[in-house]
Amino acid sequence: MRWNTLAAAALFAPSNVLALLRFPCGQLVIDRLDPLVTPGMAPSPHLHQIVGGNSFNATMVPEKDMPQESTCTSCQFSEDFSNYWTAILYFKAKNGTYKRVPQIQNVGFEGVKGGMTVYYMQDGLYNFQQTSKVTAFQPGFRMFIGDVNARTREEVEKFRQLTFTCLQTLSTRDPQTLDFPKQPCPAGIMTALRFPTCWDGKNLDSPDHMAHMAYPESGTFETGGPCPASHPVRMPQLFYEVIWDTKQFNNKADWPDDGSQPFVWSFGDGTGYANHGDYVFGWQDDSLQRAMDSPCYQNCPTLKSQNNAAMNACTMKRRVNEDIDGWVKVLPGGHVANYRK
Repeated sequence: MRWNTLAAAALFAPSNVLALLRFPCGQLVIDRLDPLVTPGMAPSPHLHQIVGGNSFNATMVPEKDMPQESTCTSCQFSEDFSNYWTAILYFKAKNGTYKRVPQIQNVGFEGVKGGMTVYYMQDGLYNFQQTSKVTAFQPGFRMFIGDVNARTREEVEKFRQLTFTCLQTLSTRDPQTLDFPKQPCPAGIMTALRFPTCWDGKNLDSPDHMAHMAYPESGTFETGGPCPASHPVRMPQLFYEVIWDTKQFNNKADWPDDGSQPFVWSFGDGTGYANHGDYVFGWQDDSLQRAMDSPCYQNCPTLKSQNNAAMNACTMKRRVNEDIDGWVKVLPGGHVANYRK
């Protein structure tokens, strides 16, 4: 398994490697807020799970809110007050009711509550050298990946690397699919979200939160290809892994009679193609650039780390008061499962 190989290599990483940051972030809050796509709207149209700095709010004015306004972070590195968020996964029972699927951490990060694993890389995940130079994201930077309206393979393929893995164990990483797994997954379902890595060098954001970023000319980040002339600045590969603990929903007797898979995103997508993620930069001072320029592998001596208790203690009260733990007849925001546009 390539992932096990990566974990082993981390123990014997050569001294000349540059940064591959891989770290856990506990759950900051689960709420209907989305300051990137629907700023100022409370509640936002659908439910999200958010990690990172506790200055997260409905507006997130770049000049004010981050990182100066945060007093804690739910991520391992205490200088990282960025916010990372995705939609929530739900199970739809045969009787039509919905139940939120909880999140668990990756192997090695046990004890951190919920949340996700975050990566920043100079080179592909399975390249142990990590020798490329990258320019860290800047204060005020933000981006989005995915399409909440996508319901076909063709629509999601333009994003190149938004995938699902049916986990046989928590170390499973392949095969990866663009849609929801069609069978029960023994250890859960993992979603992987890899953001574009080429910046136009000018704009910290764009109207769709994507146009200021692009993919390398030769395909995905792992190809090592050059950035296009329109987006010449090579930035870190930002990558989320979210493990959804679907084990309690693996009884096929509870699945639809027609054999279709029962999971839906919190905005109703039952195909999985509308997988998406949001990012707002909030590293203190030049801490991320220092880390990207340092010989560190997963952990980094130039950064301050905090323990599980500190990560778990950084939480926020939900602004929108609604049932997010029980069985519900409709998804928060009034959504129902849909499989076509």
